[in-house]
Amino acid sequence: MADDTTGQGIPAPDGASALIETEYEIGQHNVEGAVGPFGFDIHNPVFMISGLSIVAFVFYALVLPEHASAMFGWLRPWLTSTFDWFFLGAANIFVLFCLFLIVSPWGSVRLGGADATPDYSYIGWFAMLFAAGMGIGLMFFGVLEPVYHMAISEPLGVPSPIAEDGSIIAANVDAARQMGLAATIYHWGLHPWAIYAIVALALALFTYNKGLPLTIRSAFYPIFGERVWGWTGHIIDTLAVFATLFGLATSLGFGAQQANAGLEHIFGIPVSTTVQVLLISGITAIALVSVLRGLDGGVKVLSEINMGVALLLLVFVLLAGPTLTIFSDFAAGLGAYATNLVSLSNPIGREDTAYMQGWTAFYWAWWISWSPFVGMFIARVSRGRSVREFITCVLIIPSLVCVLWMAVFGGTAIDQVLTDPATSAVKATVIDSYSPELSLFAMLEGLPLASITSLIGIVLVIVFFVTSSDSGSLVIDTITAGGKVDAPVPQRVFWCVFEGAVAIVLLIGGGLGALQAMVISTGLPFTLVLLLMCWAILRGLMQEKA
Repeated sequence: MADDTTGQGIPAPDGASALIETEYEIGQHNVEGAVGPFGFDIHNPVFMISGLSIVAFVFYALVLPEHASAMFGWLRPWLTSTFDWFFLGAANIFVLFCLFLIVSPWGSVRLGGADATPDYSYIGWFAMLFAAGMGIGLMFFGVLEPVYHMAISEPLGVPSPIAEDGSIIAANVDAARQMGLAATIYHWGLHPWAIYAIVALALALFTYNKGLPLTIRSAFYPIFGERVWGWTGHIIDTLAVFATLFGLATSLGFGAQQANAGLEHIFGIPVSTTVQVLLISGITAIALVSVLRGLDGGVKVLSEINMGVALLLLVFVLLAGPTLTIFSDFAAGLGAYATNLVSLSNPIGREDTAYMQGWTAFYWAWWISWSPFVGMFIARVSRGRSVREFITCVLIIPSLVCVLWMAVFGGTAIDQVLTDPATSAVKATVIDSYSPELSLFAMLEGLPLASITSLIGIVLVIVFFVTSSDSGSLVIDTITAGGKVDAPVPQRVFWCVFEGAVAIVLLIGGGLGALQAMVISTGLPFTLVLLLMCWAILRGLMQEKA
């Protein structure tokens, strides 16, 4: 292939290594920043814009809490009702684009070059793929969502099996049970993992194959050329910082509410904003220790502990719960998901707006907000895989694990509701009073050793909390340092503290609704970034294949 010196494309590694080296040096010169006060490696203006904007936001939410609460309360429903079609349409494009790459000639392109070999075995790689993308969300929604969709939200108009007097309508049970699981799998299956795959593939391709810095702007070199080192790139990276920060803050808020609910359930500690603020503060302090220990000594160790404990809890619920019913739910849920996938993905002419706008639109914005964080992690562990192998595994393996988790936890909870609705703690917390943070502990209450497993659940939430916080601070730090993976420790500490601060002020300023509102408001513009990223990936792969 002829060298492209116009700035609109990146030449392949062979025959153009000098130009790639020049491009990388240009990128470093423009993004590496300079060591400033307090030991920060400041990447102007991304670091300054991001940092000052977040400081201003925290100040606003603390000084004018009533105004902030009213604004957050209005923002989320307006965004989901106005842009639901956009979120659903974009997510469909991401899935179709990933499926296209699997069967396309560009699927044979290897990340890192033709001679690159994988850094990790399949087992280790699969474990990290799953650990990267989900965490607190599975703990918070694993019980809540299947039961809620079965009994309340009625996706695609499938009627609830719970009558107004609390009795069970036998004729509705099978269809509602399958739809509850299918509607949940839809939110945790191919669509979110396609979102993650887009960002991860872009970062891996342009970092390993093109020699560019590990930052979001690098993916847009085929489109914008040298402008990615100027304000065009600054805007892209700043949007990535905002999306990641508020996506993580939302997860931390969910985790704090669930941990507080578990502590009240076991020890009688009251559920309050004060307790949740103390939880966020304490766990952020623990995350700081992990940040100071670094990736291998902190994040990796905590992640391994977390996965082990989560697996133990999963196996316990599988064996202590209705085991045969769980396996049946796994198969039936997958079948219903496949059958209804097109209908659930269609944003036009839907009557189940409570499900589509209140759940799906929010979820897609949340996953998109998480995508720089998760995508960067997946990219760092996927060198040596072919594009076809990469996308197939990123879409299928974690999706199946999520389906299993929902079938085990959600299937057990559904069984408890339908078997004995009069005494079901799950029905009382999800259907009757809607206390989502208690749903996991309500399900465990119906199994043996409830006190022990509930305590394990709290520990899992806290450790997920810590790993999300310290991993997120490393990713944001990398973006604001222009792709450097070894930025100064004080800078990592700064972002770790600010993640906790944002979660706290959002809880104070409007509770869970405020967290969700900020996720959607930052996910909306970053959706445009991901759509443009698809075109950049295609151009990069075409050049690489050539």
